[in-house]
Amino acid sequence: MDAEAKIPLVVVAGPTASGKTEAAIRICQWFDGEVVSADSMQIYKYLSVGTAKPDEAEKEGIPHHMMDFLEPSQPFSVAEYVQKAKESIADIHSRGKLPVVVGGTGLYIDSLVSNIQFSESDNDPELREQLQHYAAEKGNEALWQLLNEKDPEAAANIHPNNVGRVIRAIEMIEMTGKTKTQQLEESRREPSPYDVLYLAINYRDRQTLYDRINLRVHIMLEHGL
Repeated sequence: MDAEAKIPLVVVAGPTASGKTEAAIRICQWFDGEVVSADSMQIYKYLSVGTAKPDEAEKEGIPHHMMDFLEPSQPFSVAEYVQKAKESIADIHSRGKLPVVVGGTGLYIDSLVSNIQFSESDNDPELREQLQHYAAEKGNEALWQLLNEKDPEAAANIHPNNVGRVIRAIEMIEMTGKTKTQQLEESRREPSPYDVLYLAINYRDRQTLYDRINLRVHIMLEHGL
């Protein structure tokens, strides 16, 4: 794709509590943009405090996409994220706005901007039901251990209580015979449709970041976490 035809895209990345959201909102205010979240937990409804979703006051009137639209029990793959994020970006661009991707889920960001083409995999309702029963009887930790035995790398990136993602990861392994890493390695990279500007937020003084993280935890506790 020619550079002139590519969609301008700003990506704001960085560690937890580094100020990504505030930076993205300022960019949107300055350049008439809208936010596209790249956070694997903020996609879920109801988990606002624990996932540090910005509230309406913090959004300062800036539209936010890819946030707060899934039930916590629903599985959601990186392939699904890429497809829906692409749709949001295309919509924002079609209205003459600047799409600004912000988040801490590196797999989401890399897969999106690198235009990884994922192979299609159907669901297995029978297997999913079996795994749901297993979690109900044995507990979330036991289900997670099943994944850890099959794909330790995938398990390391999924919390045991995120049952939907754990089930989906096991389901993909059983259906393809391949770990998540193997599936990603075999996925095709096509030319990116985006002209990307990366902004990575970090702190030379690590203590400053640690202080920000501690402050966020205190705020979460005050809000009922």
